[in-house]
Parts: sequence; structure tokens; C-alpha cells
Amino acid sequence: MRSRLTDKTGAAIRKLRLARGWSLAQLSEESGVPISTLSRVELGQNALNYDKLVRLCRALQVDLEGLVTREAEGAPVASGRRSVTKAGDGAPVRIAANVGRRAASDLLSKTFSPLVVEITAADLEAHGPLIVQPGEAYLMVTAGEVEFHHHLYAPLTMAVGDSVYFDAASGYALLAPDGPAKALLILSGEPNLGR
Repeated sequence: MRSRLTDKTGAAIRKLRLARGWSLAQLSEESGVPISTLSRVELGQNALNYDKLVRLCRALQVDLEGLVTREAEGAPVASGRRSVTKAGDGAPVRIAANVGRRAASDLLSKTFSPLVVEITAADLEAHGPLIVQPGEAYLMVTAGEVEFHHHLYAPLTMAVGDSVYFDAASGYALLAPDGPAKALLILSGEPNLGR
């Protein structure tokens, strides 16, 4: 029970802090609570004593009831994050025999990772083993024709504009039997992909 409350309190404090556009250092300066304590609280690793909780509420200009309300609502607060990737830019990645570019590679701790993939593998032999990545994924063909293979389903031929949402942990392959193709691939979290 305590860990759930700690997680919720930390998440609420983080949302309030980000809504103000403050860093941990700024909140620490405004409240007198050490940065290390704030970091552990936001990560749900520490609980706050009453004195520190009151100081944080004052700094964030919210009363204890407002903090509890914020905990209960769980509504996302805009963080102001933004990353622009121009055509052809982005950190290079390798996905089996195919290559691509990461979009928003300058952002850390992303909920999802967008990749623009150049698909050149014509068959499974050229592709190599199925790709296995944690979480779910989304693929949308943007040029050419893609043959999507998944461990649990029959191969799927996809044209420009076609998309599929799938479990990436089950294993998949992206092929272009009729010549190079391009697709937007969105993966959960920040997968470790080769260059």
C-alpha cells in the first residue's frame, strides 16, 4: 500500500513540477528539499515526511488536498518536449538486414521510438532471424510494398498507407521482395538497436 502511495505522490509532484516548467534543481531551490530526495520521490523510491511535503506544496502553490486530487486524477501534464527530425536526418540504426534512422533520438526516456526504415531484404534468408523486441509496435508502409512476417501469423503483403499494430516480442521480419520499400516503424520504449 505504501509503495503505491509513494509512486502516486511522486508522479503528482513530477506533473506539477513539469507543468511549471521547472527542473528538479529549481523545485529544490524553491522548496528547500534536496535534489536527491526529490529525484527519489519522483521515482517512487522514497516517501516524504510531513514537513517536506508541506514545503513542496507551498513551492508548487498547491495545498495538500490539491496534491491528493492530482494523485487521484492521474491526468497527463504537458511536458513541453519536442524533437524535430528533418528528412534524411536521425541516428542510423540496423534492423536485421534493413537500415533506418531514429527520429527524436535526442529525447531520453521516451514512451515509444519512431524509426524510418529502408527495407531492402528480399527474402527471409537475406533478412536473417526474426527480430524480437520487447513490447508492441506499429508499422506503416510509406513507399513501395512490404511483406510483413510474424511468428504467429501468415505473411502479410502491405501497400503504401497500410499499417499493422503487433506484438514485437513474438518475432517479426520486414521484407521487400519487389524492390526497396520504406516504412515508419514505432517501437515501445527505447529498444537497443544496432548501428
